[in-house]
Amino acid sequence: MATTIPEPPGIGRNPDQEHSGNGWRNLVPADGDLRVTTEYSPPPSSTGIWVVLFAITMMFAALTSAFVVRKASVDWHSFPLPPILYFNTLLLIASSVTLEISRRRVATFMGGLKSQVESPARWLYITLSLGLLFVAGQYVAWLQLRAEGLYLATNPSSSFFYLLTAAHALHVLGGLGGLTYVIRKLSKSILRRNQMDAAARYWHFMGLLWVYLLLLLWMKL
Repeated sequence: MATTIPEPPGIGRNPDQEHSGNGWRNLVPADGDLRVTTEYSPPPSSTGIWVVLFAITMMFAALTSAFVVRKASVDWHSFPLPPILYFNTLLLIASSVTLEISRRRVATFMGGLKSQVESPARWLYITLSLGLLFVAGQYVAWLQLRAEGLYLATNPSSSFFYLLTAAHALHVLGGLGGLTYVIRKLSKSILRRNQMDAAARYWHFMGLLWVYLLLLLWMKL
């Protein structure tokens, strides 16, 4: 007696939901909301920013190690830090606060609640201005040291001061470039949340890194 085996149920395909060119198909959730899948997929910028921060941490860890070892030499001459560095620290901390305000407003603004919040670009411009003032303040600190006769090659202590502060200032300039990119994307209404979050993480990291460097210089110089 023959037995008829029923066919297994087929998986329905919707041509409109297939992604051509990347080999991934049928990733649409059961409720048909593709945004849920996209929201939880790891964006490249989130992974990339952690790689960048790790590389920066390793670089400054190496500079710190060299700084501590070199301080034991007999030709090391300590000098007081330029007072403007403390003001510059306040500027950088304030910029982190304004950036966090802007990040929250961007989330609300881009979430479809534009009528309930003003454009967050103003707070981004404030953050950008504070960052530029910080870099300008660092330059003023270098001028103050030059006025005291302390140059890059005067002694190991001044060399490390210029090296550490200049390396940090260059990375801050990179963060300012990232903020400019975010502002341009926001003005075109094509800014993604992960791009804003990546720029915010980098900028907050620069603030924490500077506080660490300031404490290091204050204790060792």
